[in-house]
Amino acid sequence: MAESTIPVSHPPKKSVFVTGANGYIGSAVCRAFVRAGWHTYGLVRRAESAGALVAVEVIPIIGSISKDATFLEDLYKYTKTVDVVVSCTEQIPFGEHFDATVTLLRKLAETSNKNDVRPLVLASSGCKDYGTTGVHGSPGLAPHTEESPLQPLDVLRERTYGSLKIFEHTDLFDAALIRPTPVYGYDSSYYGLAFELAAAAAKTDDGALKLSIDFNTIMHGCHIDDCAEAYLALAEHPDRCAVAGECFNISAHRYDTLGSLAKALEVEYGLRGGVVPASSADSMAPFTDVVLGYSQWVDSTKIRQLTGWADKRMLLSENLHAYRMAYEEAARRGHEGVQRVKEQIRSFTSHIGK
Repeated sequence: MAESTIPVSHPPKKSVFVTGANGYIGSAVCRAFVRAGWHTYGLVRRAESAGALVAVEVIPIIGSISKDATFLEDLYKYTKTVDVVVSCTEQIPFGEHFDATVTLLRKLAETSNKNDVRPLVLASSGCKDYGTTGVHGSPGLAPHTEESPLQPLDVLRERTYGSLKIFEHTDLFDAALIRPTPVYGYDSSYYGLAFELAAAAAKTDDGALKLSIDFNTIMHGCHIDDCAEAYLALAEHPDRCAVAGECFNISAHRYDTLGSLAKALEVEYGLRGGVVPASSADSMAPFTDVVLGYSQWVDSTKIRQLTGWADKRMLLSENLHAYRMAYEEAARRGHEGVQRVKEQIRSFTSHIGK
């Protein structure tokens, strides 16, 4: 009689602890680790948010990051070791929150080390740490790499330089700093602003979306699933020494431009007047310029060559209809991520048609 099971050698199961587990990147990271067979624990601030983690087989840990937080005791009820910690929380001002995060990371790492597991911390920053590049077609255009100088916006300066301090704790844990491009897909992307603006423009008399932004602006994003898989690829890389102490960019294999996105929006929303350049004198909220007018080309060769990671999902302009439908369905269901984005852009749509 044939055996009912096939004997297969499996490596020991590993554990990951994700902070900001109900956030846009954090929730995607949790799902990626669950799919890969990791014991996955996610930190959320409110008990009412725990259900979303439970539904995707993530064990929720309730608590907020502060130097006197006690939620680690709840984590220790499940495990006293973690192979990887993914830090996806961010708060402005950055410094106090980061210091509290490091305090908790050190406590967690100390306990894990006592139980013979040295953690790898994957800390999150962003590619805006490098500033902008030229627009598509500009002379001497080159992508930002991990070796590019840091030239952040003033509002991001504390995060850009403060996040590098994650490398100062080699006594207790290894660390890598991750810099994703803007992400899209499903619910909580700031690119939802483009959907909101186009929907509002479709209701105007001329059916035109007017933007006083260079249509050659580079919009280099990455699907949220691909971004999460990049974190997983670093966590599972067999050579810890090749990951520790390094920065890694995450970006799609090529970029969109505002022009390519504009064409997709025209078709998707039936904009009779199109998406057209506006004069610089026309009123446009600064947030619109930050989301749609921040030109940046980002190279991610380093993580690709090291881990074999590759993005698989279509660009924003290539699959706009599906991304729009997902965003609107999430909004219809009252998804908290969409609500956070909509709160920040609600006042901006009033500029349409003025």
